[in-house]
Amino acid sequence: MQKRSQTAQVESRGTQHDLRRSLLLGVGLGLGLALVFLAGFVFRDVISPAPVVFASSGTSYPLLDEVQALIDAHYLRSQPDFSQRQYAAVRGMLGTLGDRYTFFIDPPVAASESDVLAGTYGGIGVQIQRNEAGELALYPFVESPAEKQGIENGDILRAINGVPLDPAQSQDAIDQLLRGEVKADSGVEITVFKPSTGEEFTTFILFDVINVPSVVWRVLAEDERLGYVQVLRFTARTPEELGEAFADLRNSNIVALVLDLRNNTGGLLQESIDVADEFIDSGVIVYERDNEHEQTFNANAGGGWVEFPLIVLVNNLTASGAELVAGAIRDSGRGILIGQTTYGKGTVQQIFSLSDQSSLHITSAEWFTPSRQPLDSIGLTPDVAMIPDPNGRDVELGEAIRRLQEDL
Repeated sequence: MQKRSQTAQVESRGTQHDLRRSLLLGVGLGLGLALVFLAGFVFRDVISPAPVVFASSGTSYPLLDEVQALIDAHYLRSQPDFSQRQYAAVRGMLGTLGDRYTFFIDPPVAASESDVLAGTYGGIGVQIQRNEAGELALYPFVESPAEKQGIENGDILRAINGVPLDPAQSQDAIDQLLRGEVKADSGVEITVFKPSTGEEFTTFILFDVINVPSVVWRVLAEDERLGYVQVLRFTARTPEELGEAFADLRNSNIVALVLDLRNNTGGLLQESIDVADEFIDSGVIVYERDNEHEQTFNANAGGGWVEFPLIVLVNNLTASGAELVAGAIRDSGRGILIGQTTYGKGTVQQIFSLSDQSSLHITSAEWFTPSRQPLDSIGLTPDVAMIPDPNGRDVELGEAIRRLQEDL
């Protein structure tokens, strides 16, 4: 879950000076946290305008200065550049907290985070997902530059701008290489392997403005009385897209609804609350507790979906804001959950934009469902537990359809 805000600045010149002489000592602790930022949205929950000032028991870090001076005087080989040493020191500091959701992001990836959560960015329009073999499979958006250039679902990305991919490279960093400013002749060259033909080819794809949908919907072919809405992630555009889905499905005369939150790893906090509010007519949506007080978020009367019988689909990748929505719907008595136990991310992160355009994610609050159930590391147990079909059949959706038909 995440709160959007304006850029926060690091105001302590003394701290910046001290970190400028940071150690290689933080490298080991830092590497683990560098991999925490997974698949775009799991941890991207709050953006806050408050300034960031690193605090210590004193006013500086004299031991770091002492060790750096000894390295400068005696170390045999060249040292990493200033940014690498500074970032390693920051990651080492954060590693002592033992919180996988409090971490540091380098400037290039930090720059893409806000664009993705806004739902719009410049790029070629593909999703990247590692397959069972660990390869980077591409899934182009409909009408995207990638699709128009012949990229198909499941094509394997092998190289970018002639540089073979390192299997250990983070997925977010690779995704950033496929994005850029939309201007004349701006684009990226990619080499892909096509499993469908066994061929490898290289192509240059121009960047374009990519509008990533966060909501998809349809009338179910199995029963035209039933609507289906899938929320893929919670971005700035999700409430508006949900309104479009509602208007379209109402015109199709649906009488019941399936809300699919499977594989939704979260997103923006306020947008998650707004979505839950559309399904709940009154009562508590979520309780949020920080280190000082508790805040209650209540539903407003008259949500767009309050009159429809409702079933929610969840799985082990339903996380963060998606768990907020699912928990609010169940605790309010509006619908049941079908699927697998959810991920269990019940904390809120603030994102601070630092002076060099890197960003710092800090766990600042936790939240509870209307029944005050904690979710962090626990998750939501579905009302109807389902085992995923090994052949890929959507048994969860089939069960939801059957139960809604019985209700009707």
